Amino acid sequence: MSLLVKGAKVIDVKQNINDYLDVFVKKGKIVDIKKNISAPKTTKVLEAKGKILTAGLIDMHTHLREPGREDEETFFTASKAALKGGFTSLVAMANTEPPADNQGVIEFVYSKSKKESPVNIFCIGAVTRSLKGENLADLADLKKAGAVAFSDDGHCVKDSQIARMAFEYAKMLNMVIISHCEDTDLSAGACVNEGWTSTKLGFRGIPAQSESIMVARDIQLAKLTGARVHFAHVSCRESVDLIREAKKEKIAVTCETCPHYFTFSDEVINTFNTNFKVKPPLRNSKDIKAIKRGLADGTIDCIVTDHAPHTEAEKDVEFEYAPFGMIGLETALGISIRELVGTKVLTLEDLIKKFTVAPAIILNLKKGSLEIGSDADITIFESETKWTFTKKDIESKSKNSPFIGEELVGRVSEVIIGGKLFLKRGVLSGA
Repeated sequence: MSLLVKGAKVIDVKQNINDYLDVFVKKGKIVDIKKNISAPKTTKVLEAKGKILTAGLIDMHTHLREPGREDEETFFTASKAALKGGFTSLVAMANTEPPADNQGVIEFVYSKSKKESPVNIFCIGAVTRSLKGENLADLADLKKAGAVAFSDDGHCVKDSQIARMAFEYAKMLNMVIISHCEDTDLSAGACVNEGWTSTKLGFRGIPAQSESIMVARDIQLAKLTGARVHFAHVSCRESVDLIREAKKEKIAVTCETCPHYFTFSDEVINTFNTNFKVKPPLRNSKDIKAIKRGLADGTIDCIVTDHAPHTEAEKDVEFEYAPFGMIGLETALGISIRELVGTKVLTLEDLIKKFTVAPAIILNLKKGSLEIGSDADITIFESETKWTFTKKDIESKSKNSPFIGEELVGRVSEVIIGGKLFLKRGVLSGA
């Protein structure tokens, strides 16, 4: 089967392409990119004039909940949400039930997801057994099973000696450690950012230093071991400043942030909407400015969703008792265009890089570009379309989004994976 996409503005940062071109796909691969391609009469033609065409978006930080919490999300429901959001590849975190600390769980993720999801799903292996931070998992076995990185995300590896050994082991395997930075002695029992809002509402607060202290430690361990370390969900200016300086020293660190950290300040907690309860917590306006500055100057390499589904019953409790986390697959692009491109923090090209090339490089995935011969994973969207996100738009099994009712800018219209069209004019097709 062949497919010709005509007239879109093609943006591929890796190849330095930013022009109105046609894209020809055959047998699931990119065959040609140029103006006015002539294709055989049997070729399916997709008109995309006025739209942006990029390599399929990658979310390198997703909680898919399988195995163990299929009441919150499944590979199938997550894939539908991903398609609506323009993501063709998801990277599943290890904190499932049981966790991905052995080959069996990773093999399960790949086997079941391939049957149920058209979206490419990659698996992250745990750093420590049962995510307890006490004994290293067999990282070599996890790599053999297909792990693309190691992380105890949701938990911090507090023991510095264990962390050092993990870094050294990962370096030998040429793998990256994704670090959840949280000093739990500072964050224990708290549920929001420490500051004026937490004081006013009477909530125990989590200081920014709970994150930045561990960022500083892991930078030093990366320097000591020479390992590659990626910092998950960076939320505060102290962390951004530390990572910026580490990069200047040529220490092998990268990092990510999420749309909610450059959109909402902790003042929204006044609403007591538990969908705003995340970890790390929403910070203050100065932190938002620092996150945006870090995105603009390249300190922050990529944008992820940290998609964390929870049932309505779990979230419909007092704020202190609700679980941390929000969903984000369907809103990430529209919020990022609104908050970053619309305010000229980033160009559209720079934003696309943070959703495609950057995560592919960090995880060594053969994705993120439209190079000839590469998999035909393509996202097509209308970059200036304004629309209001509603609960009815949510394809995820869980509905815990704080973006319900928000006006987004930029709407995904088509998604192609392996040359097959799975979203057409914003409607799931499964073709």
